[in-house]
Amino acid sequence: MSRTINREEAWELLTKYNKDEFHLKHAQIVEGVMRYFAADLGAGEEDFWGIVGLLHDLDFEMYPEEHCMKSQEIMRGEDLDERLIHATASHGYSITVNIEPAELMEKVLFAVDELTGLIGAVAVMRPSKSVQDLELKSVKKKYKTLNFAAGCSREVIQQGADMLGWDLDDLISRTILAMRTIPFC
Repeated sequence: MSRTINREEAWELLTKYNKDEFHLKHAQIVEGVMRYFAADLGAGEEDFWGIVGLLHDLDFEMYPEEHCMKSQEIMRGEDLDERLIHATASHGYSITVNIEPAELMEKVLFAVDELTGLIGAVAVMRPSKSVQDLELKSVKKKYKTLNFAAGCSREVIQQGADMLGWDLDDLISRTILAMRTIPFC
């Protein structure tokens, strides 16, 4: 019988497999963004969406070559809910796994994972080092500069926007707003 997991248990699991401050901060940012979108889109389940965001890169630090594959094994070993396993693995669709995002939550995760990294990179270049005063035009300018935050796939970000049926500007603007709700962004 699979089980659900609360935020405290999710954090404990995450920190068992991740020690790097960058990875832990990214997990918390995606957690916050997912919670925001769950509420903003009227989906409810803010806690569940947040846990999906928190655990989405569970295996990345220790098993980068098996990203989104090893996490499934780890979570099944913990008898975690298959919905959580599918959701976290689906963000690697067409990159490392062939698990297509199906639910709205999965599509949002796919769309915002890379984008939060790009937005964060733009923010730290600003005098404020914050998203609080960040505007769409600043992100769009850097988005078009392919060697800026080159690890953030523009193709994946666009594919995520397309999955959601949103235009790119809308996705970026909404994700900036979501990141503004996170105290350390």
